[in-house]
Amino acid sequence: MKIYQQFALFCFMLASGMACAQQSKPAYDEYDPPSTLKVPEHLVNRAKFPFIDVHNHQWSMSKSSLQDLVKEMDKMNMRVMVNLSGGSGNSLKKMLDLIKENYPDRFLVFANIDFDGIGEAGWSERAATQLAEDVKNGAAGLKIFKNLGFSVMDNRGKRVTVDDPRLDAIWAKAGALKIPVLIHTADPKSFWDPMDGKNERLMELQTHPQRQRGPNNPAPWDTLIEEQHRMFAKHPQTTFIAAHFGWYPNDLDKLDELLTRLPNVLVEMGAVIAELGRQPKRARAFFEKYQDRILFGKDSWVPSEYATYFRVLETDDEYFPYHKRYHAFWRVYGMGLPDAILKKVYAENAMRLFPMIR
Repeated sequence: MKIYQQFALFCFMLASGMACAQQSKPAYDEYDPPSTLKVPEHLVNRAKFPFIDVHNHQWSMSKSSLQDLVKEMDKMNMRVMVNLSGGSGNSLKKMLDLIKENYPDRFLVFANIDFDGIGEAGWSERAATQLAEDVKNGAAGLKIFKNLGFSVMDNRGKRVTVDDPRLDAIWAKAGALKIPVLIHTADPKSFWDPMDGKNERLMELQTHPQRQRGPNNPAPWDTLIEEQHRMFAKHPQTTFIAAHFGWYPNDLDKLDELLTRLPNVLVEMGAVIAELGRQPKRARAFFEKYQDRILFGKDSWVPSEYATYFRVLETDDEYFPYHKRYHAFWRVYGMGLPDAILKKVYAENAMRLFPMIR
């Protein structure tokens, strides 16, 4: 081969290699290589003990949808699903009647508050009366969505804070009725932080830009959380369930302080198992200390994702992926909780709140 032919071949190979390299170079959010770590794996598709999911959302229900839900629940050993999206009034009653006629021992439903008109004369009393009526019809608790603190406005267009005194009658009524209030306030603190390379949730915010908040949108994160905690403290006779570990799954010392100070507060783990799974030793110690005040919750209804929860709670597995990479790009570990604590977290703690569960 002549020298110019060799040179041409070299240039061709070099150019081809560069092109291949450019084509195969993954974006940062695509880089997710399978682990080469060889460690024991214990895939868990069915919970070791029957469990109650206290954080689920079924916006509408029919006889056929209930049948489908029960089939999936049975596969994973879910004994009872708590639907937090019941609404109020007639729509709630229809859902409750449907459940009573078909699967009365498999579903519980929480009522919700209609905040329209807050600030008008008599609104607080009407809201509390409606809650009592909803409970009379079969509602097992009250769910407060994160719109309270975010987007709920009074009749003058002012943001309604979580600890607004006009809501006191509702919290007091829940206490008198002996029903729990599961409340979601704010979101992960990183949603309020700058979208730069130091934000741990950058990938989630880029793929879900609607979740991004500014430092004061609609208020600082700390302000929203403090509003919630003041409300908890103001109503010690009411049982509150702080959704998503109160957004302190990444700061269990802070959550420890809150639960120590406020014995009327419980937590559930919906959508935060990835935070617990990356600190298995600290999380296990927390579960041991607060084993009577932690509830199982998942949040979104994706049956295949429950396996991650079971594996983190039940096994000692190391370094396995979370099911939603944009939500948690890190690997997680199992806590290997003992059976006695698993039974409490899976069902016994919830059964104390819901005496209607046999």
